[in-house]
Amino acid sequence: MTELRITRENARFQQWEALLTNRSKRHRNREFLVQGVRPITRVVEEGWPVRALLRADGAASSWSDELWASTRAERVVLSPALHARLSGKEGAELVAVVEMPEDGVARLGDSRREHGPVVVFDRPTSPGNIGTLARSADAFGASALVVTGHAADPYDPQAVRASTGSLFALTILRVPGPGPVVEHAHAHGYRIVGTDEQGSPLAEVDLGGRVVLVVGNETAGLSSGWRAACDDIVSIPMVGTASSLNVAVAGSIVLHEALRQRG
Repeated sequence: MTELRITRENARFQQWEALLTNRSKRHRNREFLVQGVRPITRVVEEGWPVRALLRADGAASSWSDELWASTRAERVVLSPALHARLSGKEGAELVAVVEMPEDGVARLGDSRREHGPVVVFDRPTSPGNIGTLARSADAFGASALVVTGHAADPYDPQAVRASTGSLFALTILRVPGPGPVVEHAHAHGYRIVGTDEQGSPLAEVDLGGRVVLVVGNETAGLSSGWRAACDDIVSIPMVGTASSLNVAVAGSIVLHEALRQRG
């Protein structure tokens, strides 16, 4: 496969650079950028479609050489200065342009972890929290991460970086509200469990079997729609002076308890 070389800023480069900051263009083109060795490795291993690999001119390592030689994606060599603008740092070897999947809830049945919890993050404002929760969801055996409502973008570079590649081990969906997920849950025998400081103690609630775990917005918590849809609400007992936990940390604790109960 031939290589495209770009040494000066042009329309194609500007299109890729816009993916770093312009959410509308990411979703209009259905593509996003992935930076870093581990995230790009996970993209390839999990079979996400790579549209292009972007390499810094003169960069070389056994990892990048092997990936460059084996890819079926378009191969583009960029000047080091242009590449650094896309990778976020000098010396990075590769950036991947990755195809964004569809959002239909039917994809919840496609996960290879079909018995793992479905994690819902309702109206998150921080891409970093999405990535952190994705990392825990992967670690504790969840099957999917669903972002609902007016929310930060799970394909934002901050979310991708914070997940350290775990985003690509999950089925990722964005849906406008509870309705489609609740319908899927009822049709397939899932219980819906939300998190709130006024809920029942975490260890006393059954998190085994098929379960949807819902984590609310960082400030406002669960929306009224999700609260009404929940079969149970759980809380995390605390004994210190902290008034609350970071939402991604709270979600991680609930996921760990669900894993413990599943044995």
